[in-house]
Amino acid sequence: MSITKKGSRRIMVGGITYRWMVRPKPTYDQGLTWGALSFAVELEVSGQSILIVTIDAPRPDNWVGEQGFVITPSLVAQAIEQALAQGWKPESKGSPHELALSVSPTNLISSNTHTGDATSTT
Repeated sequence: MSITKKGSRRIMVGGITYRWMVRPKPTYDQGLTWGALSFAVELEVSGQSILIVTIDAPRPDNWVGEQGFVITPSLVAQAIEQALAQGWKPESKGSPHELALSVSPTNLISSNTHTGDATSTT
C-alpha cells in the first residue's frame, strides 16, 4: 500500500522527507461525523510502512455542519515524531502503524467558515 503523489503533500521531519495525505472526500461515516478524521504518512522515497493517524474530531467538510478540525503541517510533524518515538519504522515492511491523537474543543473550527484545508493538495 502506498500514498499516491497526486493529492499528497511533502513534509520534512528530522531531515527526512515524508508524504502525507487526507482522503480527498469524506467517507460516508466521516461525512455524517460518525467516523473520525484521519490521515496517512509514509517516507517519500522507498517507504514500506504507512502511518495512519486518527484524530478524535470530525472533518471540516462533514455534511451535518459540525465543527471540524483542520490537519496542519505542524500536527503532521508532531504525529510523525510521536510515531517514531513509539517504534514506527517507516523504512521496514510491515502492517500500518496506527496512532490516535486527541484534540481539544478549542482547536475545532466551524465548517461554515472554513472548508478544504484538511484536504488541500499541492
